[in-house]
Amino acid sequence: MDIKEIEGLGYRIGIPIPFPMKYVYCYLFPQDDGYVLIDTGINDENARAAWESVFKKLRMHPREIKEIYVTHFHPDHSGLAGWLQQKTGAIVYMHPFDYQAMLHVWGEDGNQANLIKQMVIRHGTPVALGEKIETQMNRLQVAPLPYVSSLPSRAVFAQREWEIYHTPGHSDGFITFYDPKEKWLLSSDLILDPITPNISVWPRMSERPLHDYISSLHKIRKIPVKAALTSHGELVNDVKKRIDELIVHHEKRLTDIKNMADGSTAYQIAAHLFRHRQLNAHQWRFAIAETLAHLYYLEEEGQAEKRKGSNGNYYYELKMVEKI
Repeated sequence: MDIKEIEGLGYRIGIPIPFPMKYVYCYLFPQDDGYVLIDTGINDENARAAWESVFKKLRMHPREIKEIYVTHFHPDHSGLAGWLQQKTGAIVYMHPFDYQAMLHVWGEDGNQANLIKQMVIRHGTPVALGEKIETQMNRLQVAPLPYVSSLPSRAVFAQREWEIYHTPGHSDGFITFYDPKEKWLLSSDLILDPITPNISVWPRMSERPLHDYISSLHKIRKIPVKAALTSHGELVNDVKKRIDELIVHHEKRLTDIKNMADGSTAYQIAAHLFRHRQLNAHQWRFAIAETLAHLYYLEEEGQAEKRKGSNGNYYYELKMVEKI
């Protein structure tokens, strides 16, 4: 657990996660009759214990939290939304796209882990690895699920009014917060430094997440931003510079993947891209899904095409342009 006071705003709360980033940063901001919380942390014992320590450290009662905003449905951000709602009585808000995604993954009839296994196997992943990916994903649970209210267009906390932007890409219903007066951006996972946000294709979700993400970056680049409060890593001061770096990163990755589209599967391309790393099942899931996001981008742009092999797997190759 890590608490940092942000002068004039509120608190950045580092909640531990079992991933290399170590923490997801949630934000606790005062409002007239209590607090607003942005994101909740992952659903495990360490995260729940961290929140109990936060309440003691700040000498606050959980019921002082009146509203909870979930920036997106990923489990390190939404995992404790239901638990904290029960503990605080707070209203929980999130974008309807991501609430539906939450139900697809962790609802009563959720079968996303199995659909992801099928997806990665269709794209060349060995069956044994596909099964490990399914098993690992089933360990990540969001429970209990929160009761979610309709998302407003604006929010009030930290003595100011924040505009809520829909900025898809990292997820379909991803939201960010912008303070037009002081120019703060609460970017969550939209803009990170030094790591890059994962942009991936998932079953029953957008098939053009990289287009969505780049569009969202351009949208944010048009507004003046003093600094971005992120969910991993430190505050980003030069937001336009970091956006430009993220776009260049994806342009380079598109070029690299295009050069590898020689009849290879997405798994084969991902294996080459990450050949210098030993990946576990969790990391393989993201590596394959992000490779697919770039391949789908190239396919939509008419630069690559996929074909189905006799074994049922998909293979990608450069799209030949007919000469006139």
